[in-house]
Amino acid sequence: MPLIKFIATTLITVFVILALDTRMGGLPAAGRFLSPFHGFWQNAETQEPPAEGELRLVGLLEPVTVVYDERRVPHVFAQNDRDLFFAQGYITARDRLWQMEFQTKAAAGRLAEILGTVVVERDRYQRRIGLVHGARNTLKDIMAEPETHLSVSSYSNGVNAFIGGLRERDYPIEYKLLGYSPEPWTPLKCAILIKSMARILSARTTDLRMDNTLDRFGEEVVRDLFSKPFGDDTVIPPGTPWDFEPRKVIRPETKLMRGSIGTGNGTEIGSNNWAVSGTRTASGYPILANDPHLGLSLPSLWYEIQLVGPALNVYGVSLPGGPGVVIGFNRSIAWGLTNAGTDVSDWYEITFRDDTLQEYRHGDRWRPVETVIEEIEVRGGETIQDTVRYTHHGPVVWDSDSAAVTWQRVPSRHAFRWVAHDGGNEWLTCHRLNAASGYDDFVEALSHLNAPAQNFAYADVEGNIAIWHNGKFPVRWEGQGVFLADGSNPLHDWQDWIPHAHKPHIKNPARGFVSSANQRPVDAAYPYWLADVYSSPTRARRINERLSEMKDITPDDFRALQLDTQNLHARSVLPVLLTYIEPGSLKPDEGAIYQVLKNWDYFSDADEIAPSIFYTWWKELHWAIWKDELALANVQYPSRDRTVKLILSEPDARWYDNTRTEPVETLADLARRAFESACTELTVILGPMGDSWKWGRYRGADIRHLLKIPEFSRMDLFVGGGRGIVNATNRRHGPCWRMVVSLGPEVRAWGIYPGGQSGNPGSRHYDDFVDTWVRGELDELLFMKTPEDGQGRVEERLTLVKKP
Repeated sequence: MPLIKFIATTLITVFVILALDTRMGGLPAAGRFLSPFHGFWQNAETQEPPAEGELRLVGLLEPVTVVYDERRVPHVFAQNDRDLFFAQGYITARDRLWQMEFQTKAAAGRLAEILGTVVVERDRYQRRIGLVHGARNTLKDIMAEPETHLSVSSYSNGVNAFIGGLRERDYPIEYKLLGYSPEPWTPLKCAILIKSMARILSARTTDLRMDNTLDRFGEEVVRDLFSKPFGDDTVIPPGTPWDFEPRKVIRPETKLMRGSIGTGNGTEIGSNNWAVSGTRTASGYPILANDPHLGLSLPSLWYEIQLVGPALNVYGVSLPGGPGVVIGFNRSIAWGLTNAGTDVSDWYEITFRDDTLQEYRHGDRWRPVETVIEEIEVRGGETIQDTVRYTHHGPVVWDSDSAAVTWQRVPSRHAFRWVAHDGGNEWLTCHRLNAASGYDDFVEALSHLNAPAQNFAYADVEGNIAIWHNGKFPVRWEGQGVFLADGSNPLHDWQDWIPHAHKPHIKNPARGFVSSANQRPVDAAYPYWLADVYSSPTRARRINERLSEMKDITPDDFRALQLDTQNLHARSVLPVLLTYIEPGSLKPDEGAIYQVLKNWDYFSDADEIAPSIFYTWWKELHWAIWKDELALANVQYPSRDRTVKLILSEPDARWYDNTRTEPVETLADLARRAFESACTELTVILGPMGDSWKWGRYRGADIRHLLKIPEFSRMDLFVGGGRGIVNATNRRHGPCWRMVVSLGPEVRAWGIYPGGQSGNPGSRHYDDFVDTWVRGELDELLFMKTPEDGQGRVEERLTLVKKP
């Protein structure tokens, strides 16, 4: 028996040793991950940083001082721009290296190198839309401009200085979890980063669905359901004069309809910015506010930083992976961004000469196709070679029908025309905004931005405010870009560009404020036709409503406005819907639910129950109105605002009748059934009406780690807001940076984002901003003039010096 036990024990020991040293699928060898010398134990931060420190780095010219405040925000003081951006790259990588690399690999279609076959189709799509193709074009522009050549190269060198000093034990924990190592950073990755943002913000497309809608229902229905709703809440105030002669393009003879047609179906996740002149503030100087809303994630999208060099002193948030400050302020100006929403991508049907797909028709000739072989390296598998065909329009994303086509709603054998393919130098815009001293500098800086197009709100210490709807926009003939285009007809090409001076903008409007919330930028008087995927004007309407009422405005007034949860959608439609409910016919529990809605003040705060009821009722009603005609047909659904208009002014519309049943349904029938379904759904899921029905519990918000690891995430946060609301927080999207800047002789600013400066889940600075964000508070930002400032708020002083 002792011999048998010894043999058994030995075999088990050998098996465990082999298992711990062997990769299992996409997972690392457990032995190295658990190793006390190399594994995850090394990522725990157990000590406070030293008050003073020094790092010797190859690549610096002169000493750089980095002052960390108590929020772990670095304030970088350098004696030249090369060292300034080198230091920014180094300290950003110190906190966010894995995030930087993972996000750019994802954008470039390289995740299969890490995660294996499960993401091959995703990588294939990222390659086929030409994102890296656009990044390479942008890199040419970056490197041709001395300012950005210096900033991007120096930033990359700083990142590589950090990577070069890493030992395996120091790798961020995600590298250890996935079992791979960081690779050198390149300027191309800085370009890929900006193209990734352009992909998120400006590559949405409805062309195929609109084409299918036109084919299925005809012109009359499309015109009825998708006419552009010009209103009073455009970014540029209605009635603004345009004192230029617009450029003209030739319109082809086409089946496409004339008239103002647009989807009006933006993402609704929402971003807001506004600025008021000193005539409306308590201080007598302008105040600017910005709260961009994007996907909520850990590590956070943003990295807070101050950069001080010979020609600039700027504070704000940067994108980990790129130089400079993207949203922020300096001693003279402040600026904030919202997504523009103007359509800058089209799909062109390609007529190939034959099945070899080597030539395609354009006008009266056959043009050659350029082929690019994409090599997709697959962890644990063979490298995949994928042929992508490029036309002068852009890449043919799919050559034939496949499951991926349905998933992406991409038409087969169509080329993707996207302004982000065309290069541009967004980092030059960033660099010149950082150093701008007034309005003229601001306007010049914007001229270099191609994509993603943004609404730039502006304020300065001289008392000016302004807003620009800015990006690279094609001059379109009316209706161009709504449907699939004819790639063989040159008149369907983008024939010209809107000059910078012609882009929608206004300076110092009479009303004393500017604002944007992803809504339509201009009224019908603007002389250029803009194809759109704009958001509903409900957030803009509420912002303008409140700004018009405010007097003697303080920064805290703007903090409160960023948190506003008034639901204008419910305010407009709920009173009408309630008229279709007969309280006397309801069950006791339904009657109680009805009373909650009837007494609601339309604020979607976290502790309110009514928003949960209304949201569920509206979801059921919207589905009941449109599902029989539109479901599973890959067609475009009308916008929420169009559905509201239908309910308020078209009680006998054809869309209420369910075409799949014999009786003719009315709006009243659908409203009652949807209310009953909503009551049942909430009760089944949440139990009897009570605390579990509160909006912050029913909807709430999740901030997920990029790998969706629960232990590295913050889930079920108790917050209010919602779609179409100023505080447009929903389950996975929300205000990823809230900022308020008070201009004046001494600039003061406040801000917060839902995360923390560190990308290390073992750090106390990984998510230490989240609770402040949930409470709706802002931290005062430490805007330093010299490294000796910041009494009582400095946590660490780090000196970077040249290594001999």
